[in-house]
Amino acid sequence: MAKAKSTTVFFCQNCGHESAKWMGQCPGCRQWNTFVEESVVTKGREMGAKRSEGSRSRPAALSEISLEEEDRITTRMQELDRVLGGGLVKGSLTLVGGDPGIGKSTLLLQVCRNLAGDGREVLYVSGEESLKQIKIRANRIGEFDGHLKLLCETSLPAIEETIRNTKPGIVVIDSIQTMYHEGISSAPGSVSQVRESTSTFLQLAKGLNISIFIVGHVTKEGTVAGPRVLEHMVDTVLYFEGDRHASYRILRGVKNRFGSTNEIGVFAMEAAGLREVMNPSEFMLSGKPEEASGSIVVCSIEGTRPMLIEIQALVCHSNFGIPRRQTIGTDFNRVNLLIAVLEKRLGMSLGSCDAYVNIAGGIKIQEPAIDLGIAMALASSFKNRIIDSKMIAIGEVGLSGEVRGVSMIQARVQEAKKLGFTACVIPYVCMESVKEIKGIKLIGVKTVGDAIAYL
Repeated sequence: MAKAKSTTVFFCQNCGHESAKWMGQCPGCRQWNTFVEESVVTKGREMGAKRSEGSRSRPAALSEISLEEEDRITTRMQELDRVLGGGLVKGSLTLVGGDPGIGKSTLLLQVCRNLAGDGREVLYVSGEESLKQIKIRANRIGEFDGHLKLLCETSLPAIEETIRNTKPGIVVIDSIQTMYHEGISSAPGSVSQVRESTSTFLQLAKGLNISIFIVGHVTKEGTVAGPRVLEHMVDTVLYFEGDRHASYRILRGVKNRFGSTNEIGVFAMEAAGLREVMNPSEFMLSGKPEEASGSIVVCSIEGTRPMLIEIQALVCHSNFGIPRRQTIGTDFNRVNLLIAVLEKRLGMSLGSCDAYVNIAGGIKIQEPAIDLGIAMALASSFKNRIIDSKMIAIGEVGLSGEVRGVSMIQARVQEAKKLGFTACVIPYVCMESVKEIKGIKLIGVKTVGDAIAYL
């Protein structure tokens, strides 16, 4: 049996590219100064012998594979099941990322509580908290069933042995950056450790047909810390977003091999844990001002879910030579484009004014369908005219000032009608698609000037 040898290699922290020498620019992701030096232990024939001892898979015909209802495990959290594509898939590896303190551990602990309550064996492995700390958080959430087992461990071989011996149905690893293997000399959280740990859990999930959640820390840029290969190895990548100082949380799927990547789940953080928000539109519009200029409601589509969002704009005379432009929750360049359209096509003198645009509630929207709402909010604030509080605006604005059609217009109008809105400004080209909807006034506009005339 060959002895283990220690070699020094260089890894790219961004994409995980491996090189025998340091390079200024990574040939894989083309990023500069991302290579770090790490020692790697290779076990030669020993590793190959270990793999040969395991169970071998055989080719299977597509007709032999059956898709049964039990392949999906419901978490009893509709918002999470929506993002997962209908429930948890057996043998899947799911990565949950988010800012510190956003509620990742609380979310997964509530999932463990629901699954254990259904009689499933659940193992919660924590490398960051003690058993007493987890117990304190669990008492806040509610009573737990005896099917939930806790383990405080960071050694990867010890965790692997425990999973193989106990054979739980669900495993939660909190977090992947704290796991380490004694055979790798680098520190926990390094490229080598994260890649080896993820590979081990991937083999356990597929080999034992168990569902594994792994928690990942994020960087300043908002991406999961560690090599990019981490996101490529897992089946599903979920991001838990939101402001720690606000009550809402957004669970967004950015990769899903078993469902859509456009769905989102909305939660509210309370004293007893996370509460699902079944009607996000009503939640986002709470506290909307009634008699204030520069405020309008728009409808955005997240996956298959229409959401009503309030857009606020403030335009005031600038005291400086260069006016300020600031946006929160939407694309800065898109707002500048719309300001240019208002100046050129409608003659509004916005060049000497400061302009601020905010998506109320802190949610981030990049969809072009909110263009018309932003333009109307800016014009409302500039002219100091109040927009009807029961009116919403939907449409994309082009550089010529035209209002273009948007997708899923029927679902958007139906959502506005359900929440009590009486008028809807939509692109004229979409009028034919929604003419059968009764109980709401439909205003078709061809240009942004036509829409602003209704202020």
